[in-house]
Amino acid sequence: MAFQFTKWHGCGNDFVMVNAFQEDMSAYEKDLPALVRRACDRHFGIGGDGLILVRPSETADFRMHYFNADGTEAEMCGNGIRCLGGVVHRDRLTEAQGFTVETGAGILVLKLVETDENRIVACVDMGEPILDAPEIPIMGYGDERVVERELRVASEVFRMTGVSMGNPHAVIFREDAETLPLALWGPAVERHETFPRKTNVEFVKVIDRERIRMRVWERGAGITLACGTGTCAAVVAGVLTGRTERETDVEVDGGTIRVKWDADDNHVYMTGPAECVFTGVFA
Repeated sequence: MAFQFTKWHGCGNDFVMVNAFQEDMSAYEKDLPALVRRACDRHFGIGGDGLILVRPSETADFRMHYFNADGTEAEMCGNGIRCLGGVVHRDRLTEAQGFTVETGAGILVLKLVETDENRIVACVDMGEPILDAPEIPIMGYGDERVVERELRVASEVFRMTGVSMGNPHAVIFREDAETLPLALWGPAVERHETFPRKTNVEFVKVIDRERIRMRVWERGAGITLACGTGTCAAVVAGVLTGRTERETDVEVDGGTIRVKWDADDNHVYMTGPAECVFTGVFA
């Protein structure tokens, strides 16, 4: 059994992309998590932060079926959906510059801003942020928004803002975000009992009101060079705490992503690149 794939990244957040319109994946359906773990292994497989199947959809133009590198399914991936846009463009699955994508977080709209054979810039309407604690979900803070609330993790007390962009995020503003030991505190926050479905964790330093620096620990993937939904959550948290404007550049380890939380429709718009690295056959 073998299938063709393309390897894409969005600001260094990298994915094994499979065009399931063209590739027959039926032989793998019984244990997709095992396939994902094998394919995403950076020593014995292709290597990636996750694997994305580009599938047909009954409710949208395309469906994004997303798995973290550890084989767990996740609702959404902001950098991943831009990479999906790259696959759709490169494989000519549509001639349209804008199309809808079914995700675990609902149907999102993606528009191609710039296109090349192996690179795109896309703007994604990420929808409205979810801010009420039970819907994120976050436990132990009542039913209201969790904004700058204390979170005790071992010997440390963080001030955390909770946001869901279809997947949960804990955003923590810190002046020492650049030097903080992410490999220590990221998994400790991710698995904290406050988060019943675990959480993505963003440590953020404000540079000015239109630029922030973000480092991320992703649920199910660990340290990554970028997290698209995380950049959206960081900007929403920046606005909620009075730190940033509604349109802000977010610097991640792998590049810069532009995020706007529109005051008129309450939707978050994320604009950034995606690039094809290589193609191959995985057996």
